[in-house]
Amino acid sequence: MNTRLLTLSLLVLVVTGLACAGCTTPQPGGNGTKNGTVAILYSQGVGPMPNLLATKQVDGYIAWQPFVSIATESKIGQVVSNSRDMPPAGTWYDHPCCVVTARDDLLATNPDFVNAISAITILGDTYVTEHPDEAADILADWLVGKANFTYGNVSVGSVGVVNDAIKTVRYTTEPTDDWKNGTRRFVTAQKELGIVQGRLANVTGAELDEILFDFGPYESASQMIAQKNIVTPATLSKPVTLGYLKADMHSGGLLVAIKKYQWMNDNYGIMLKPRNVAEAKPEVCDLVVNGQTVGEVRLISANAGPELMQLAATNNIQMGFAGVPPAIATIDRGTPIKVLHPINTEGSGLVAAAGSPANDWPSFVQWALSRSTEGKPLVIAAPSKGSIQDVMLRYSLKDAGIVITEG
Repeated sequence: MNTRLLTLSLLVLVVTGLACAGCTTPQPGGNGTKNGTVAILYSQGVGPMPNLLATKQVDGYIAWQPFVSIATESKIGQVVSNSRDMPPAGTWYDHPCCVVTARDDLLATNPDFVNAISAITILGDTYVTEHPDEAADILADWLVGKANFTYGNVSVGSVGVVNDAIKTVRYTTEPTDDWKNGTRRFVTAQKELGIVQGRLANVTGAELDEILFDFGPYESASQMIAQKNIVTPATLSKPVTLGYLKADMHSGGLLVAIKKYQWMNDNYGIMLKPRNVAEAKPEVCDLVVNGQTVGEVRLISANAGPELMQLAATNNIQMGFAGVPPAIATIDRGTPIKVLHPINTEGSGLVAAAGSPANDWPSFVQWALSRSTEGKPLVIAAPSKGSIQDVMLRYSLKDAGIVITEG
């Protein structure tokens, strides 16, 4: 081979190599990006998050409502992505969020009680959907007594925040086929993240559904509501405890139903009436059906779903209102509970510090990459390990090829 031909051959190889490099090098924000690190800081609930963001201790957070709207309304943060738009593209649209769970022993010994609570939840969700402004007022009162949300020097009106937040939560109780598929998708995501490793790890199809779900209470409650004929449960021999999340709007149907007890009684003959109707946040109610007091119902709040499901595992609550991933993980570990039906879909979001370069997912990934290059990886707060927000964030970061550490 002469010198001229050798030079030409080498030039072709170089050009071809450069072209191929452009085709195969992972691009920021795309599936397969293999650099960049994000540290997740678990704050054990959403309460500390606005203060962490306002004082620059974190670069952003992922949370349920109203904490997404708290960030934007107070101007300490900006929305990167609502939960429905988190990647992989199309995965989380109208995704399952919070659900009603019940222990198997309660389902077996007092099914009419479970049906009655399911009916109250369905009616409460319907009321929120049909009266969003009134519901926002009720929820702002429950959460903070209509006072401002205040975090250090940051203060913002609660009614305005909840009014903004309620638009991003879909209050629905129907376990549609799409909702069931979305719940199964969370099982798959949790397997891939190493969260599900027990009872659910090797089951699919009908066996998975049998372990996870019991839609009997929803079907019975829906029929009773349609007929306006609620079956009176047997009198409780001891109080029953219902668990829900602190500072959370997703249990809004239950909370609004408690506050609208008189409307519930007048229209459907059923109510959870607070023992002290003057309390902004009641802790003890009486279940009254068809004029008969069935028994005492105690409300217990927790900071995040995994904590709530631990209470279910130890029988400190008999029914729970929390995210579906913590319920899945708890069932996977052998806790005898069932998912009865949804109480909402969507309603969470990822926010970044105001003025940051992240205002959508691709720019968030690019920000994460550039900060990693600078040796200052992003720190993002999440409510609790295994919460729905944590699962969605980690799954989306995994899709982008971002390495995850714990801050």
